[in-house]
Amino acid sequence: MGSLSVWHWVLVLIVALLVFGPSRLGQVGKSLGEGIKNFKKGLDDDPKGKV
Repeated sequence: MGSLSVWHWVLVLIVALLVFGPSRLGQVGKSLGEGIKNFKKGLDDDPKGKV
């Protein structure tokens, strides 16, 4: 108990497809990817005034 096997991930994907549908799931994935990209960009930005 602790780590997830491949079968657990397959089950999660099937449930997500049933709940959201294929088109909505694609939009959710795109939004999540853009959010992660913006978060990383925010971490890399060096604010002025800090040394």
